[in-house]
Amino acid sequence: MSIIQTQTTSFKTELYEGIHNLLSDTLYMALYTGNASLNNTTTVYTTSNEITGTGYTAGGIQVTGATVSNDGNYTAYVNFNNVTWPNSNLTARCALLYNVSKSNRSICVIDFGSNKTMANFTITMPANTSTTALIRSSN
Repeated sequence: MSIIQTQTTSFKTELYEGIHNLLSDTLYMALYTGNASLNNTTTVYTTSNEITGTGYTAGGIQVTGATVSNDGNYTAYVNFNNVTWPNSNLTARCALLYNVSKSNRSICVIDFGSNKTMANFTITMPANTSTTALIRSSN
């Protein structure tokens, strides 16, 4: 599936303020309906338009396996393990990655491009490279 990812504006600011540590903070991913108003101005986790369904708990699921790398030039990047809601049958349009350790502050929004329905709903993370990783920062 083609996805569109954007770091939230608040996350970009908070990185320079030293608020987030993606290697040690507890991160979660929540799923939302096609009517979700998530975008780059979303500042914290919200229950508004969060999905419901078999195998899904409000707030989503913990995201693990954070790795921070750089390409030796101008780009730093972060990726995570794939995220799966086991024993689920869900429909979602987008997801919010957020930091539970820091008052549920948002990190990024992932738009799937259309509603996606599947059993054992899984978000497959892109390759962990400076051009494809989920979160990238460059000059």
